[in-house]
Amino acid sequence: MAYDFNKIATSYDRLNHIMTAGMDRLWRRRAAKEALKTARRKTASATNALTHSRTNAFALDVACGTGDMAIELLKRGCAVTGVDLSEEMLAIARRKTASAGFQLSTFNFQLANAEALPFDDASFDAVTSAFGIRNFVHLDKGLAEMARVLKSGGRMVILEMSTPDSALVRPFYNLYTRRIIPWLGSRIAGNREAYTYLPNSIERFPKGEAMLQKLEAVGLRAEQHKFFFGVCRMYVCEKNELMC
Repeated sequence: MAYDFNKIATSYDRLNHIMTAGMDRLWRRRAAKEALKTARRKTASATNALTHSRTNAFALDVACGTGDMAIELLKRGCAVTGVDLSEEMLAIARRKTASAGFQLSTFNFQLANAEALPFDDASFDAVTSAFGIRNFVHLDKGLAEMARVLKSGGRMVILEMSTPDSALVRPFYNLYTRRIIPWLGSRIAGNREAYTYLPNSIERFPKGEAMLQKLEAVGLRAEQHKFFFGVCRMYVCEKNELMC
């Protein structure tokens, strides 16, 4: 069973930025740019000239948390729907996105299960998830749902924490995740349990080739990009038209 993120919603953003030394912001920007490449290309082709930065795309952010990934997508001109199982996280996402000055008509955050998305087939030009899918109870089912609602030729981009491949880096990673992160969780969030769950969930989650195989099994052409020795991985996928 996944952890109840309502318990750490108010400290979630602060701890994310501290734990990654702010690199999570850079990773989300890269993911948003990758997710909208196809949508931007289609818009440019339709108009023969891309005269402004808006893509007119519709994106879905799954396990959206407090909305940071959704905001990166909104900055690039698309409309965004975010879904999550934590109402506390969603409440923060709504407030944060509204206070950032985006029009209310361009974003929507709603309570929904990623393993049973309440949307029609091929509803979105892009689908993203940043640091959330390792909490799915049934990963294969969640990935299949994300692929189902993605349009033919659309992109799905997943950011997820991972364990480093290098045997030289791994001892330092283990010290940080097993000792320092739980301590930070206790001091800042007042919740050591949640930040003990975090490294355990990362270690259990499939990475690299194993994850690519799962993505290909749901009809996606996928590739991975490693950040910071593979501690974070970005999976960039396109929907295979033959599977639509």
